[in-house]
This record gives sequence, C-alpha cells and structure tokens, in this order.
Amino acid sequence: MKKLLALSLLAATLTAPAANAHDFWLLPSSTVLSGDKAWVTVDAAVSNDKFHVNYRPLQLGNLHITSPSGQSVQAQNTFTGQMRSGFDVELTEPGTYQLAIVNAGLAAFWKEDGKNKRWMGSPEKLAAEVPANAEDLRVTQRHGRIETFVTRDKPTTIKADDKGLSLRPLTHPNDLYAGETANFIVLLDGQPAQNIDVEVVRGAQRYRNQVEEILVKSNESGEIEITWPQAGQYWLHIEHSDDNTSVKQAKTRNLSYTATLEVLPQ
Repeated sequence: MKKLLALSLLAATLTAPAANAHDFWLLPSSTVLSGDKAWVTVDAAVSNDKFHVNYRPLQLGNLHITSPSGQSVQAQNTFTGQMRSGFDVELTEPGTYQLAIVNAGLAAFWKEDGKNKRWMGSPEKLAAEVPANAEDLRVTQRHGRIETFVTRDKPTTIKADDKGLSLRPLTHPNDLYAGETANFIVLLDGQPAQNIDVEVVRGAQRYRNQVEEILVKSNESGEIEITWPQAGQYWLHIEHSDDNTSVKQAKTRNLSYTATLEVLPQ
C-alpha cells in the first residue's frame, strides 16, 4: 500500500498541469533563527489550499538539504503520515540553508489493446519498460523543484539550480518585509529567462473569499519584482514547457518551480 501511494504521488508530481487544484509545498516552522542550538521542523504536503494539510503527504525520497558551506545535510526524524510528511534539520552552521525536493524523470503515454497506458520512470528504464512501437506513444521529460530557505544568524549567498526552473535572489529570501519590494531573476537551465509567468499567493487562503494572487512576468533580463502586501507565508510558483529535451524519445519538456517564502511584519 505504501509503495502504491508513493508511486501515485510521484505521478501527480510529474504530471501536474498548470490548472491542477493540488499544491505542492514545504513549510518550515521558522525561516530566521539564531544561536548555536538552532533547529527547524518542516512540513511537506500536497494540498487543496496553500499550507493547509488536507490531502496527501509529499514524498521525501528526493529531499536535498544544502548547508551554507555547500555541504549535504541529513534530515532527522523523518516521517510520512497519511496527509503530510515531516523532518527536522539542525542548523549547525551560520548562514542560509536550502531545503528542496527535486523530481525529475520521464512520463510516457500510449494505447494498448484500445486502453490508455501510462508509465513513469527514469530514462534508463524507458527502453525496457515501454514498447518502442507502442500506438500513439508520447514521451515527456519532467523536472520540478519544490524548495524553501532557512537562515541561522546572518544570511548568506544562495546558489540557484542550473537545471530546469529556479530563482536567483537579488533580495535575500529570508529578508522579506511587508510593504517592501523584492527582486528575483527567473532562471531556465541556469540562464535568465524572459516572459516567464510567476504566480504568488499568500497562505491562509481558506480564510478569505478571494485568492488574491499576485501575477508577474519576467522582463528581458529575467527579473521579476514583487511587492508584499502583508506579512505571512507566500507560495511562489512557476511553470514552463519547451522542446529542449535531453532524451531523444521525449519531444516536450515540462518544468515547474515552487518556493515557500516568509514575509515578516515591519
């Protein structure tokens, strides 16, 4: 049963379209801490409302935690429950930690004996598990990154991912305040990307009648500008599709990026 649930959630992560009602997110208990014995606990879930646990856990198999010095950090006290996963991180170094779940792979769709078939997996297993001459075969490459940032003491520089979609902060993500404007550069395979749509939604959406989303588009330099209307946790989401695949069987590539950003009061 657990294996079945993991596979179904991986499929949801790899195939979620722009209009999908389910949101993927990481939510840390704190984003700014101080002192030598600093810990943070993180919820990871798939939900119908931002940061409200009401659907399924986010799987932690592809969790990557990077310390300020660039070292890999082991998550502690990990668990996966019925509706959420969670883990703890000890912040042994001063600076900014990146916590990310990165899902990459292929999705194949075809017909067999009049029935629709679907497969998810790695490029290495495609040839062995998907018939090359399958009827109406369609292969899509996927890459998604879900992340958040936590700083102990003073913030440090963040290294953006050079695969798929990512953000290069011009304003540090742990230095955001209500009423102020933050700037980021949208990256596509490590390079600034123009005309990319970005959606930003404040949490606690279930307690208001309107979504109140902020919609921005990257300029010719890949830069976006966001003015935070009030304090709270914000869900930032980007999606993009192109034909720049690294697997010859895949004709399209679907990319997504999601970040949780905490905006503090003045």
